[in-house]
Amino acid sequence: MIGLPTPTRDAEFAEFVNAASTSLSWTALLLTGDRDSAADLVQEALLRTYLAWRKVRHGDAIASARRVLVNLNIDQWRRRTPVPAEHVDRADRRNAELVVDDRDELVSLLAGLPGQQRGVLVLRYFNDLPEVEVAALLGISLGAARSAASRGLASLRSLCVPSTGGEE
Repeated sequence: MIGLPTPTRDAEFAEFVNAASTSLSWTALLLTGDRDSAADLVQEALLRTYLAWRKVRHGDAIASARRVLVNLNIDQWRRRTPVPAEHVDRADRRNAELVVDDRDELVSLLAGLPGQQRGVLVLRYFNDLPEVEVAALLGISLGAARSAASRGLASLRSLCVPSTGGEE
């Protein structure tokens, strides 16, 4: 049973949202690759966190909200088909006017990865979580998390290596 809202509870949660929403939003954007999907994911995660606010240990509120965010995203991975790499918008490096800023490019590159690889990379390198915690959050073995990180980084490296065109 969820407790009734109280001014204290609402004030604590509002303070938490102010402190955590930027981090949760960036994590969601990197996980989903889409601003609208990320916003929906954050809203649902915050709603579920609010409903469980009494049970959330205040020192671990961000970890709890992140766990909800990741679990919701995993549920969405299972329901959607992956975006083929050729359909992901990428910067045209030949035309400086079309080059997107680094954040947009990162989001775009991550969107081309399979969900598990994207999740591992975001949690491990963006949120700076230990491998063990990443594996636990995603519900996979430590070996699977390490393998997904290795494959994901290799894919990103192959996409980011500038073409030399044979000229030196």
